[in-house]
Amino acid sequence: MVWFREWGWTQYIIVGLFCILYGIFIFRIVRISRILNTPFYTIFFKFALRSVFFALLLIAFLGPSFGDSKREIKSIGKDIMICVDLSKSMDAFDIQPTRLEKVKYEMKRVVEAFSSDRLGVIIFSSEAFMQCPLTYDQNALNLFIETMNSSLVPSSGTDFGPPLKMALSKLQDQEGPSTQPKSKVIILISDGEDFGEQTGEVEKEIEDKGIKLFTLGVGTEKGSQIMAGRGYKTDAQGNAVVSKLNSKELKSLASKTNGQYFEINESRNDVARLINTIGKIEGELRDARTVDVSANRYYYFLLAALAFLVLDLLIDVKTVTI
Repeated sequence: MVWFREWGWTQYIIVGLFCILYGIFIFRIVRISRILNTPFYTIFFKFALRSVFFALLLIAFLGPSFGDSKREIKSIGKDIMICVDLSKSMDAFDIQPTRLEKVKYEMKRVVEAFSSDRLGVIIFSSEAFMQCPLTYDQNALNLFIETMNSSLVPSSGTDFGPPLKMALSKLQDQEGPSTQPKSKVIILISDGEDFGEQTGEVEKEIEDKGIKLFTLGVGTEKGSQIMAGRGYKTDAQGNAVVSKLNSKELKSLASKTNGQYFEINESRNDVARLINTIGKIEGELRDARTVDVSANRYYYFLLAALAFLVLDLLIDVKTVTI
């Protein structure tokens, strides 16, 4: 038997007070009975009745749990790999304070929304790097997100192929058979400027594997200049570089993989819709086990105590008879 509350000083004090006060009561009755020369033995029947009532109340308060029962515990979740573009164009400030800072803020919302799922982060520009492997640790994820900046990756353009290939590989390399490929999700976050040539091959493989790919475009069609040190980034001719959102590339990528395109611009933020859409995807059964459980059966003892209370009220025993 397992107890919800442990026996402690409070219980000792209550039992002690009951014994002392009822002992004083019995002593007085016995004394009066001897003075009046009347029998007093019937008082012990009431004492036994009330002692049982008191003990049952005390047991109910302690919360006894017993009885063998089985319950199946299931662990269900999704694997979500987030690919984040850290090319210099993500430092553009058409989205305040910058595209990248806005992405970092929204990524923390995604992490919070999927606390029971495994998430990982891949950073990329022309190459891809694993920033954080799939994990349940939200604190670690938020720490990696906070440290992201455009200086972590080479600044020689943007290629969607390497991060998508790495994400696909990491999602497939997890331990255990993948019974539900659709519980695996890739989120690609970028301003849409793809200069790679491998994207077509990878998107076909993602589609064949049944993995969902969602793209999130960040920026505006008007675009903005890019900060570079104390000035703005310029091209070889000395002209200021203006980075604009290329939603066409991202929409095409999402469409070809049966995914969906979302956007963050000056007047629109689809992150809530993205979270809601991913939330509707059925998770994969990771683990199922049967555990022994016992329930708090206090009410049995409470009902018995109430029965003895009613019996005590119905039975009238004279403690002093003349």
